[in-house]
Amino acid sequence: MESMTPEQSAPEGEPAQAPERGPLRAALKTARPHEWVKNVLVFAGLLFSGQVDDPWAVGQALITFVAFCAISSAGYLINDLNDVELDRQHPKKRMRPIAAGQLSIGAAWAIAGGLAAGALALSFAAVNWKVGLMVAGYGAIQVAYSFGLKQVVIIDVMTLATLFILRVMAGSEAVEAHASEWLILCTGMLALFLGFTKRRQEAVSELHEGTSSRPVLEHYSLPFLDQMVAMVTTGTVLSYAIYTVNSPLIGSEMMLTVPPVVYGIFRYLYLIYDRSDDRSTAAIVAEDRGVMAAGAVFAITAFLLLYVFN
Repeated sequence: MESMTPEQSAPEGEPAQAPERGPLRAALKTARPHEWVKNVLVFAGLLFSGQVDDPWAVGQALITFVAFCAISSAGYLINDLNDVELDRQHPKKRMRPIAAGQLSIGAAWAIAGGLAAGALALSFAAVNWKVGLMVAGYGAIQVAYSFGLKQVVIIDVMTLATLFILRVMAGSEAVEAHASEWLILCTGMLALFLGFTKRRQEAVSELHEGTSSRPVLEHYSLPFLDQMVAMVTTGTVLSYAIYTVNSPLIGSEMMLTVPPVVYGIFRYLYLIYDRSDDRSTAAIVAEDRGVMAAGAVFAITAFLLLYVFN
């Protein structure tokens, strides 16, 4: 039987308390390392350019991955600093370290600044100036999102999609590979899919809990979100299928990777709609066995097609 966390075990009718955290643990929690799984997109350029067996390219991709982990964590800290008052009104988000008073405002700003500076120094010095500019652009968009864009209906999700695309473009630039237009399109559609499904999760959660910690949700109705999810799901599947028909290295043989991609997307929808799963995107990707299996089958199939049978 799973152990109960403090917020889970609070007596009914009493407010849940945030678990005790020291300064280091609080800072790490706010940096959201579990969200770093999204940054694996920087390896797309490495995989699809056929350079996985090139030590230099692997090293450049890894450095770029670390830089994006640092800049994204800086963005999460700034987001929580900006949202601290709204988070304190939410039954779950008030457990976040800054909202709970476990990480001071000054310390959070200092950590965010250090992570951002480290990400920029690493990308400019250890990779190249183009990747450095993309990391800087990523950070700037994150700040713009936290301080305004996330309150603009539709633009909020499109902004998140831009961040996904920047990961892929930076990863490709790091290994000096051309990012296929179809690869960028597929990434954008996948990001829109994840963004609109996330908004639907949040809308359903706030509807059930009677809270309002994300103002933009007032402009999203469930029927509209369902329509958007249906559209971007179709766009994601079709754009990837078309890409595999004529992939740059092996042509239509890449179509063998379509089944795990389609299954992964359908599995994700099943969890959101049928199981009412309210976990974060990163948590679902990293914890659900079906989604993990789809990702593993995709990666293995793509590797075999590109590096063994090619």
